[in-house]
Amino acid sequence: MKKIFLTLVILLSFTQMIFASQISCDKSGFAPVYTVIDDAVYDMRYYSSNNFTGNRIKGYNAPIAYMTKESLAALSSAAKELRKKGYRLLIWDTYRPQKAVDNFVTWINDPNDAGDKVFYPDLKKSDLVKGGYIATKSSHTRGSTVDLTLIKTDGSFVDMGGAFDLFSDISHPDYNKLTREQKRNRKILRDAMFKAGFDGIDSEWWHFTLKNEPYPDTYFDFDIE
Repeated sequence: MKKIFLTLVILLSFTQMIFASQISCDKSGFAPVYTVIDDAVYDMRYYSSNNFTGNRIKGYNAPIAYMTKESLAALSSAAKELRKKGYRLLIWDTYRPQKAVDNFVTWINDPNDAGDKVFYPDLKKSDLVKGGYIATKSSHTRGSTVDLTLIKTDGSFVDMGGAFDLFSDISHPDYNKLTREQKRNRKILRDAMFKAGFDGIDSEWWHFTLKNEPYPDTYFDFDIE
């Protein structure tokens, strides 16, 4: 009964939010990250099966990172600032089609598909909704959000103290059990992104959204290809 109720709540919320915002397939205001930032590295997780569902996500038909032109200009400023300090950007996700978010919701409501528990080792699937880790609408779908980390200019690893999409307190930007180096590394990324005009969230150290995003009420649904 609880599962049925949860499904109804999610579907009702989704319907209400659809009517409260616009859905568009117009990609004229977007550009691939590589057209502006030529030294970024990509690990597009939802194009692969290396994500919490264990499968490639709908709408990801190519490993290309798209962003609104405004957010891409701001990200370029952050990349320039970080380059001076010996870092490059490693990007996990940027624009996310609405059909991909719908795919997440479908997965949440499938009791027979556990996905990859590595990403939520201490939680139940239902906790991913209640904890705010997965929602029926995502800022990514508005095109001005990016999930990213740092690597050094020589390609070597930068220790952030937690993996991408790990649904855990460890992923909170101010998690207090990090080493001094891990705290420093998170701060370097955060400071550069804030200076460039992005905002973060309390649950994911890798997630940033342009403060003055150009499409605050529009959710896009063109395929990545």
